[in-house]
Amino acid sequence: MSKIHNAFDKENAFISFLTAGDPSPEKTVEFILAMADSGADLVEIGIPFSDPVAEGPVIQDANIRALSGGMHTDKVFDIVEEVRKYSDVPLVFLTYINPVFYYGYEEFFARCEELGVDGIIVPDLPYDEKDEILDFASSHDVDIISMIAPTSKERIQMIASDASGFIYVVSSLGVTGVRSEIKTDIKSIITLIKEVTDVPAAVGFGINTPEQAENISKIADGVIVGSAIVKIIAEHGENAKDPIVKYVKSMKTAVLKGQL
Repeated sequence: MSKIHNAFDKENAFISFLTAGDPSPEKTVEFILAMADSGADLVEIGIPFSDPVAEGPVIQDANIRALSGGMHTDKVFDIVEEVRKYSDVPLVFLTYINPVFYYGYEEFFARCEELGVDGIIVPDLPYDEKDEILDFASSHDVDIISMIAPTSKERIQMIASDASGFIYVVSSLGVTGVRSEIKTDIKSIITLIKEVTDVPAAVGFGINTPEQAENISKIADGVIVGSAIVKIIAEHGENAKDPIVKYVKSMKTAVLKGQL
């Protein structure tokens, strides 16, 4: 069983994201540990890819920086191995299917199990095609995290009823990035999810302010933030640790406030 349930056990979760290798493998380890110590209940690690179709410009640029620095999948595993020397924080990969396919499904998921990667999010693998990796992931105790976008009731409940780990509720259509307001009726989506499963539902895409995090936390089990953290790393580079810590603490506080 993966450690993902630990992130949601006692309270609503704050889930943070960064891109592996941006600005360097060593700093990625430092930033993951800093986020875990500052209130992140689960950390998503992006495996850099040359064509990240779901990402907006902030994360696209991080992918380019990481790939230019020589980051590849084995080096991402090295980052996880180093993190695991110091922390048991649940870790989830966000990757496109291509790097996993080229690594070899069995080899990839065996390595995840060996190093303690708890789940995988694959934005370009539709729900209807997840059987392609399901047996490999399941045999190595890696949860495939389902993404649910604003769609029909039937499809939302079909995906939710089959989910494991946590459900990634996409707050708005389009690519990742910072948004000033979230217009999707997230409450209705989460109500539909809760009718068919107890798997926690966390909301991501566009969330970046404590106010947004607090409001989402009133209706969801967790809040996911990516672009805002990647933006801090882009701005501060090697010196991003302190601003990240400050930001993560403020967001976790907001998540807990929303839960009250």
